[in-house]
Amino acid sequence: MKALRGGLAATLLCLSPLVTAQDLQAQLTTFFAQRLAGFSDEVAVTIRTPQNLYPACEQPALSVTGSAKLWGNVNVLARCNNEKRYLQVNVQATGNYVVAAQAVARGGALSPGSVELARGRLDQLPPRTMLDISQAQDAITLRDLAPGQPVQLTMLRQAWRVKAGQRVQVIANGDGFSVNGEGQALNNAAVAQSARVRMSSGQIVSGTVGADGNILINL
Repeated sequence: MKALRGGLAATLLCLSPLVTAQDLQAQLTTFFAQRLAGFSDEVAVTIRTPQNLYPACEQPALSVTGSAKLWGNVNVLARCNNEKRYLQVNVQATGNYVVAAQAVARGGALSPGSVELARGRLDQLPPRTMLDISQAQDAITLRDLAPGQPVQLTMLRQAWRVKAGQRVQVIANGDGFSVNGEGQALNNAAVAQSARVRMSSGQIVSGTVGADGNILINL
């Protein structure tokens, strides 16, 4: 009887770490699935850290730094009261991303038919691959694109709303007043980018390009 009890206890001790690992993996999967909602609908997490370095409590507080990526190899901070443990995990995320639907030459403007969505492993894509197809609207390619090629944000720029040498309206808004003037743009700029303008007086001012092409200055 004693041998039976001893064997049962040994079996339970062997199973205990496995249950803890499964629980932690489930918590990490939920943690990343919540943060990747809207980008990925299929998340799988593998823990690379040895079990003897797992957090001691059953429900650790999980976090990643604000600038950290959320797929591939990721470091996760797990807090149990005042104790901190760092976990190395691999996150596989599946979702939609933007690819070229047809060949586009460098300097070409993207049309709605130029790009489309593909589905696959986001963690295996090149850095800064576009996930939101609306970001391609009115964009200009900085390199040749081949059909099926993932589109990276670094491959595009927004179309210029203002071009150097163009006459533009400058609108300066302050507390209870607004002043308009005309000048000449000194640089190319897209909507929401900064543009420098030489006013008729010779003064050079800087402002933000509005959707209508006016240069907006908040005083």
